[in-house]
Amino acid sequence: MKILVTVKRVTDADSIIEIKPDGSGIDLSGIQFTINPFDEIAVEEGVRIREAHGGTLTVVSIGSENCQNEIRRALAMGADRGILITAPGELDSDTAARILVKVVEKEQPDIILMGKQAIDLDDNQVAQLLAEYLRWGQACFATRIELTGNKVVVDREVDGGIEVVEVILPCVISAELRLNKPRHIPLPAIFKANKKQIDMFSVSELDIDTAPKVIVQNLEVPAKPKLCYILETVSDLLEVLKKNGITT
Repeated sequence: MKILVTVKRVTDADSIIEIKPDGSGIDLSGIQFTINPFDEIAVEEGVRIREAHGGTLTVVSIGSENCQNEIRRALAMGADRGILITAPGELDSDTAARILVKVVEKEQPDIILMGKQAIDLDDNQVAQLLAEYLRWGQACFATRIELTGNKVVVDREVDGGIEVVEVILPCVISAELRLNKPRHIPLPAIFKANKKQIDMFSVSELDIDTAPKVIVQNLEVPAKPKLCYILETVSDLLEVLKKNGITT
């Protein structure tokens, strides 16, 4: 069983985000970074699958050389090996998916695990795009994964509850928050991870067009919300609606 898990470096959820004065992007000076929480869940699930079924677990990240920190965390959780595709600037979801296609062609995994979305851009697109480009089956928003032979049964969270789907290997699965709880990493595992292999490649070596299909033109701080009202009766509500020109 060859398992491939994607790991993205994102801004820490507790960081205070500020936009650059010219609106061209986020000011990253002094910002703390971490592994995308949904990707961490995917890594944990990959480790559990490998422990139950054997095989190898490889994690892959795309970005600057600083992404090695997040790869090392995944290695400390139990991954066997890391791959870093260095790429300049921010990539859109389509470019990230096409880069991963090249990695998959080289690694030939049986199953790809991903976080359902990254908490920085919140696009929730890469897993679906990757499955389409590979022509593989997919199951998004997984809350339970069970392997049986060459099939995977997945409980996936949908608006109406839980949907159970079955996909044939190889396949792409994206992890929902309730899939598992990532394990605590002991100190010896962190030291051991520093000795594990990370293969580094430049995106320029992959022979793909990295021109983004989505271009951010400008960012701005949302307008401050209007005053809120705390009302006690329906009559008070109707009066407020009337004053604001809202008829019932």
